[in-house]
Amino acid sequence: MIYVRAKICGIRSESDLRAAVAAEADAVGFISGTTHFSEDVLSAERARVLSRLVPTTTDRVLVTHLTDADEVLRLADRIEVDCIQLHGLITLDTVRAVRAGADGRRVIRAVHVTGPQAIGAAVAVAPDCDGIVLDSRSADRLGGTGRTHDWSISARIVNTFAGTGFPVMLAGGLNPGNVRAAIEAVRPAWVDVNSGLDDRHGDKDGPACDQFVRAAHGVAAPTAVLARPPAE
Repeated sequence: MIYVRAKICGIRSESDLRAAVAAEADAVGFISGTTHFSEDVLSAERARVLSRLVPTTTDRVLVTHLTDADEVLRLADRIEVDCIQLHGLITLDTVRAVRAGADGRRVIRAVHVTGPQAIGAAVAVAPDCDGIVLDSRSADRLGGTGRTHDWSISARIVNTFAGTGFPVMLAGGLNPGNVRAAIEAVRPAWVDVNSGLDDRHGDKDGPACDQFVRAAHGVAAPTAVLARPPAE
C-alpha cells in the first residue's frame, strides 16, 4: 500500500524549508515568475539558494505563472528543480513546449476548479503533462487563496483518470484540520498546501507541517506516483 504524498508550497526561507523537511514532506514548492499576487514569490537567485539545500529524498518544484515556454525552462534550469508546475493562464501549446524542453523533469499543469467546466479542462490538458493539480483561484490569485473549492468536481476529475496511473494533486484551502476529509472525498494521489500551514507572520509552522504530512501519509491513496523513485 502507498499513501497520499504531500507537497508543501510557498517555501521562502531556510526556516520554512527545515519545517517541511522535518515533517518529511515528499516535495517542496518554490514560487517564482509570477503574474498574479503571491506573498511567497522568490527571485530566481533566492529560490536557487534554497533549492540547493533540499535533500535528495525530497522533490523540488518550481511553481510559476510565466506564459512563455523558453522563460519557464530558463527559470527551471536556474533554480535547479525536479518538477515544473505551470500555474499560470497558459495555452496548451505552451504546455507542450515546456514538456518538450523539460529534459526529464516532470511537468504539472494547474487546473482551476471554478465549476464543472474544470472536468473538460483537465481532460484536455492531461495528454500533454505528467500530472495535474486541482486548485482554487480568485480574481487576483492563481493559488494560495486559502479557499477550498467544490470537492465533488475534483472527485469527478480523479474518477475520470481512475486506473490510468495519471496523478492528480489536490490543492486549495487545505490545512491539517481538513486534509483527511479532503482526501477521503477526492482520493487524489497528492495533496498540496501553502497558506494552510502558515503562522501569523506568514512563515511555515513546524507542528502544522508535521500534522499535515502525517495526516496525508495516514490515508490510503491511488497508485499513481509523481515523486522520483527511491534510490537503489
